[in-house]
Amino acid sequence: MTTFDKREEGFEKKFAHDEELRFKANARRNKLLGLWAAEKLGITGTAADAYAKEVVMADFEEAGDDDVFRKVRKDLDAKGVQQSDHQLRSTMDELMLQAIAQIKAGT
Repeated sequence: MTTFDKREEGFEKKFAHDEELRFKANARRNKLLGLWAAEKLGITGTAADAYAKEVVMADFEEAGDDDVFRKVRKDLDAKGVQQSDHQLRSTMDELMLQAIAQIKAGT
């Protein structure tokens, strides 16, 4: 194996690792978002956990965060919970930072 091949293999492994971390961070953020939204919706206990799983699963509908945003937005609106789009997006951003920190800390 040449030096170039070793270097290429290293880049491929790093890319795969980074993608795995990105996936985990998104899933963690979506779970945290689901729990946050459940609290706003008055959902508690196992029902809150189930709702958080629904939010995580909503992310598989399409690429990007819009599918998750739409699900939570629709659910908040249906219950009359006042949150602007900006507030919801800001919460998503804050929870992503929290999710990344948790993953880095191994929690």
